[in-house]
Amino acid sequence: MSAAEPVTVTVARRVAPGREDDFAAWSNGLTAAATAFPGYLGAGMLRPSRVGEPWHVVFRFDSGEHLRQWETSPERAVILAAGEELVHHTATQRVTGLETWFALPGRTAPAPPRWKMFAVSAACIYGLNLVLTLLYGWALAAWLLPLRLLVVSVPVTALMTWLVMPHTARLLQNWLYAPTRR
Repeated sequence: MSAAEPVTVTVARRVAPGREDDFAAWSNGLTAAATAFPGYLGAGMLRPSRVGEPWHVVFRFDSGEHLRQWETSPERAVILAAGEELVHHTATQRVTGLETWFALPGRTAPAPPRWKMFAVSAACIYGLNLVLTLLYGWALAAWLLPLRLLVVSVPVTALMTWLVMPHTARLLQNWLYAPTRR
């Protein structure tokens, strides 16, 4: 893990039956403590749709070093120890950079080569920028540059994250994850 790249950590925890509210409060406290650490970029919690399924907590730091500082901190150790009886099982996954866009459900293979991730991401971002500029770019011509960029960048990022990349990664998985030829 490079110290200069943002790192996203996903933690899946199976919560003790009947302790869901306690777990939610405990997890919120853990997240609140993380916000005080350098490089903290954000976190979120996904509650399961059914009782007994894992809760997922996603948090992000701006570098591997800042993540390490949080993960090895005495503050975190104390909070984790206090929540031990709330959790039956924990699984953790870490990804950096573009790898989050290329994660496929049920696939445990390493991320595709960086050049493939770059090529696919660049092509998709270019295509989305082109489409959005053709759709409403003309209406933004008189706007200040920062506002024009905002009105294009936010939808591009949202579309890439939730629509384009999940489908594109699935569609191109045979090429993306093909073994390297020597």
